[in-house]
Amino acid sequence: MAAALLACDWGSTHLRAWTLDAAGAVVDRRDFPFGVNRIAPGEAETKFREDVRPALGAETLPALLCGGVGSNIGWRTVPYVDCPARLEAVGAGLLKVAERTWIAPGLRCQGLGEACDVLRGEETLVFGWVALDPARQTGRWLVCQPGTHGKWLVVEDGSIVRFLSAFTGELYAVLSAHSILRSSGQGQDLAVFDQGLEAAADGDGLLNRLYTARSRVAGQGASQESTADYLSGLLIGAEVAATPRLLGLEGAPVALVGDATLCDRYARALDRRGVTVTRHEGEPAVRAGLFALARMGGLI
Repeated sequence: MAAALLACDWGSTHLRAWTLDAAGAVVDRRDFPFGVNRIAPGEAETKFREDVRPALGAETLPALLCGGVGSNIGWRTVPYVDCPARLEAVGAGLLKVAERTWIAPGLRCQGLGEACDVLRGEETLVFGWVALDPARQTGRWLVCQPGTHGKWLVVEDGSIVRFLSAFTGELYAVLSAHSILRSSGQGQDLAVFDQGLEAAADGDGLLNRLYTARSRVAGQGASQESTADYLSGLLIGAEVAATPRLLGLEGAPVALVGDATLCDRYARALDRRGVTVTRHEGEPAVRAGLFALARMGGLI
């Protein structure tokens, strides 16, 4: 198979890159540990030219990148496309940043209150997820992508109409490492995770409920090592309880797309609330989205 496109998902912590043939099949794949939060300002172009392209033998291929690389902490800020947004609108917003190299725009929509909400990269994954199954191109779907900043996207007839972000993953990391809730636990005890889910209730009063992660240790003799699982359950439980309700879709089926281990935890939380869940791999979806955008933008 001859490679026709270099496709990259370049987020905050790492970069995934594939060479794809003219039909979208994978020719080669590489992972790189330098997400945009881990490199110096202005370093993205050099990293891409000197590390990524040579590693895949893709020095002359057209390249399409999505994710945080298109933000103000990445290579170049690419203007957002406003929701509702179809694949065509995102394809029209591709920005050329170097020879044979383009970055996809992210999406912006009305968030909570007066603030907007934004994302980069998740839209490409969702468009790819839609493209992988014709049945997803009609009707309404609620798609959740767990992660550092979880994203919940409402898709109607192939268009992303709205989304909400959640600070769950980053808050867990900060509290686990830099607060009184720090723990040496490995996050493997699902029984304690379930206790956190129960404590989350309907997602209200989160600041008050967070203190139970401390009081169960100080006042009830729970082990400090169990705090990680409890905190994970509390935060994920609050997210899955509150976010669909804020979107006006409480109880709607949820498609979880992303890392299998994390999706398992979200599925466990949603199942406790009686929500129907389907699980899907993230990597095939983001590849399909990058390929679809590249074709839409005339790169291949």
